[in-house]
Amino acid sequence: MVNDTVADLLTRIRNAQMRNKKEITVPVTKMVTSILAILKAEGYIEDFSKEEKNLLVKLKYINKKSAITHLERISKPGVRTYLNYQEIPRVLNGLGISIFSTSKGLMTGKKAKLEKTGGEYLCNIW
Repeated sequence: MVNDTVADLLTRIRNAQMRNKKEITVPVTKMVTSILAILKAEGYIEDFSKEEKNLLVKLKYINKKSAITHLERISKPGVRTYLNYQEIPRVLNGLGISIFSTSKGLMTGKKAKLEKTGGEYLCNIW
């Protein structure tokens, strides 16, 4: 069993893309499902579907290059990082996304700023 499911998801995606894999499987959790829904909505992955105890994630490639070039975990189990909505940074000058866990659920940094809600700064993706 994995203690940090978000870091596990990001590592599985990173490793699969280095090997040019088309799809990966990850354990089902609410947090992972929400992150994958954000990644799909933002266009970083093709699709994901639930199988018995796992999620099947179809990775996205553009001209044989991965749609995701960088995955970075910010808040870790040992050192949690919380930000007010005014402190939310722009990732790669607006080209990337940040994912926050707020009281209103998981959302991108841009959406959290619009809703004026801060929270735990989970990761950056571009």
